[in-house]
Amino acid sequence: MDQSLREPRSLSATHEHAAPGQGKSGAVAYLRGWLSQDLPVNHAVAFALSLAFGSAVYFNLSGEPSWLQIGSCVGTALLGWRLMRQVWALPWLALIGLIAFGLTSGAALAKWRTTHAGSPVILAETEPILVEGWVVAIDRGGAGPRLTLDVQAISGFPPEQTPARVRMTHMTDLEVSPGRFVRCYGVLRPPPAPSMAAEYDFQRVAWFRGLGGVGYVLGRCRGGVLGAPAGLARRAQVELASLRRQFAAHVNAAAGARAGGFAAALMSGDRSFMSEADAEALRGAGLAHLLAISGLHMGIVGGLVYLLMRRGLALIEPLAVRVPVQKPAALAALTASAAYLVISGASVSTQRAFIMAAILFGAILFDRAALSLRSFALAMIAVVALHPESVVTPGFQMSFAATGALIATYEAWAARRQRTENGRASGIGFTLKSLVVTSFVGAVSTAPFAVYHFGRVASTGLIANLAAMPIITFASAPLAAAALIAAPFGGADPVLRLFGYSLEAVLAIAHAFDGDVLVTGSRFPDLPATALLFFIGALGSMVALTGPARSFCMALLTVLGGFSWSAAPRVDLHWAPSGDVFLRTEAGYARVEFVQGDGLGPMRFADLEARIACQQACQIDGASGPVTFHAGSANEYTCGDLGEGIHLFREGEIPQCPTALTWQETQRLGGQTLRFSREGTILRERKQICQPRPWSPCRPTE
Repeated sequence: MDQSLREPRSLSATHEHAAPGQGKSGAVAYLRGWLSQDLPVNHAVAFALSLAFGSAVYFNLSGEPSWLQIGSCVGTALLGWRLMRQVWALPWLALIGLIAFGLTSGAALAKWRTTHAGSPVILAETEPILVEGWVVAIDRGGAGPRLTLDVQAISGFPPEQTPARVRMTHMTDLEVSPGRFVRCYGVLRPPPAPSMAAEYDFQRVAWFRGLGGVGYVLGRCRGGVLGAPAGLARRAQVELASLRRQFAAHVNAAAGARAGGFAAALMSGDRSFMSEADAEALRGAGLAHLLAISGLHMGIVGGLVYLLMRRGLALIEPLAVRVPVQKPAALAALTASAAYLVISGASVSTQRAFIMAAILFGAILFDRAALSLRSFALAMIAVVALHPESVVTPGFQMSFAATGALIATYEAWAARRQRTENGRASGIGFTLKSLVVTSFVGAVSTAPFAVYHFGRVASTGLIANLAAMPIITFASAPLAAAALIAAPFGGADPVLRLFGYSLEAVLAIAHAFDGDVLVTGSRFPDLPATALLFFIGALGSMVALTGPARSFCMALLTVLGGFSWSAAPRVDLHWAPSGDVFLRTEAGYARVEFVQGDGLGPMRFADLEARIACQQACQIDGASGPVTFHAGSANEYTCGDLGEGIHLFREGEIPQCPTALTWQETQRLGGQTLRFSREGTILRERKQICQPRPWSPCRPTE
C-alpha cells in the first residue's frame, strides 16, 4: 500500500508541553491535542470504502456532472488532504481529507468509465428488421433462449447508429450456437428502464456491456457463411464463446441428466442448460451464489491447486529445503485462476473474484499476509478502478460485505484464541465451528443488501448452506478439479459423472430448503436507502475501526438502521409497465393481471405467481384499504365521484386525483408506486420521465 495511505505522524508530543504564554487558549490547545491523538481507523480500508461510495454517488446523481466539476472536486480534496496531513499533521483532519479524496476519486473513475463505455443505443421500438452478427452467448429466459449478438449490421441503421451488441429472445427451436454468424429477423427495443425506486437498472448494466438493444426473433435465426469478425479482440471473443459452449455441452451430457445443467453452470458459467425449477430452488434456499462464478468458485479452484502443489512440492526433499514451496504453489494457483477466468467467460463478478485471488496469491509471493483487511482494501480499490459501475450491483455489495465481515471476524477470533487458547486451531470441532461462523457471518452481512435489492432473504439459507457447502467443498470441487486433470488422458467422463452425483445431492438440499416449502413469510418490508446506508456504515465500522470504537459504532448504526427501516412507509401498490399490479394484502403481496403491457415488472416481485386475474371490473381488499379495478374509462369520473380506496383505470385520465391511477400515465412514466405512511397518508411516487445520463437518454417521444 502507498505510504501516503498510512496514518499521519502525530504531533501530540510537540504540543503536549506547549507553554501557556504562547498565545493559545486552553480550549484551543485541548482541541488540538484531541485532534492529534492516534486514530482507531484502518486508513487503507477507509480509503477503499470512500472510493466505492464515491462511485455509487456518481451513479445515483439525477444529472451528468461535467469533467470540470469532477476535476475541481478531486483537486480540492487532494490539496486539502495533503495540507491536513503534511502541514497541520492532525490525524482526524487528515482522515477527513483522505475520505474526501476517496469520494471524489471514486466519482472520477466512474465518470471516466462511463465516458469510455457504451455504444449506440436504439431509441425507439423498431419495425421487424434484419439483424446480422455473431452469437457470443446464450442465456436461459422465460420465453426462450436469449441470444447475445456481436452485431455486424442492422437493416436501416447506418454504422454510426448501429449498436455493438443486441440481445434477442429466440422463441422457437434453437439451431445455432455461440461462435456462429447468424441472420435474425425480429423486433428491437431500447433496454428497459427500472419501474420503481431501488430496482435493478438494466439500462445502466446494458450500457456498460455495450448492449444497445433488446428484442425478440420472429421465426428463427438462420446460420450464415460470413467468417470470423475483423479485429483480434472480437475474433478471440467469438472463438472463446464457441469453445465455452462446446465445453458446457460436454459437461452437461457427461454429468447426467439430473444435474448436468448445474455442472455446466459451475464449470463454464453457461446457465442455459439448467432447468427453471432447479434455478428457482437454489434461489429460494439461499444457494443462488453457487450459480455465479465468483469468489467461492475462484477460491476453490485456486485453493485446491495451491494445496496440491504445495503438498506435492514438499515431498521433493532437495527442492523443499532450498525453495519456499508456497511461492511456486501460489504461482501455479494464480495461473489456474487465470485459466478459469477465461474458461468461465470473464464476467464482471468473475473478474472481481480473480482480482481478489490475485492479491491473495500475490501476497504469498511477496511474503505478506494473504488474508488481511489490507488485502481486502487493495482488492476493492482494484475492482473499483476497473469496474466502478459494479459498486451499485448486488454482487459487488454482497461479496465485499461478506468478505470484509469474515476477515474482521476471523482476525478478532484469532486474537482471542491467542489470548485464551494458546493459538490452538485444529480438529473436527474447530472445523465445524468455523463452518457455522462462516455461514452465519456471511448470511448476516449480506442480508441488508438482499432485502434492499430483492425484497427478501432466504429464511432457511443458513441451514441450507451448512448442509450443502461441505458437499461442494469436499466432494464437488475436488471432483471437478480431477475431471480437468484427467481430461488430457481421456478419463474425464467417469469423474464428471461422479461430479454430477454430488451436485444431485446439492439440488436435493435446495429443493428441500426452498423458502416456498418451509417459510412463506420470508418477504420483508422495503428497506429504504437511508436504512441501508446505516447498515453499510455498521459493516464499514466493523472492517475499518478497531478497539471500543468498532463495537460502539456498529451498535449505534445498526440501531439507527433498524429504527429508520421500521419507520419507513411500505409499498402498498405498484403498477408496472408489464401491466401487472403488485398489491400488498393482509396475506402478503399478490400479483394482479389487469392490463397487457410490454414492459418489465420489478425484480423484487419476480417470484410472485399471477394469483388474481382481473380482466373486468373487480375490487380487492388491500392492506391499507380497498383497491378497485375499473373496466371503463377514467374520463367518465371526477375525483369526487370515486369512492373509498384506490382506483385503477385502463383508459382515460383524471387530472389531480391522488387516489386514481391510469394505464396511460403508468406507460408514460414507466411505472407508478403508492406508499402509505404510518399516519395513513398516500405517498405517490412518480419516476422522473427521463434522466440526462448516458445510459438513460431522453427518448424522442419524451
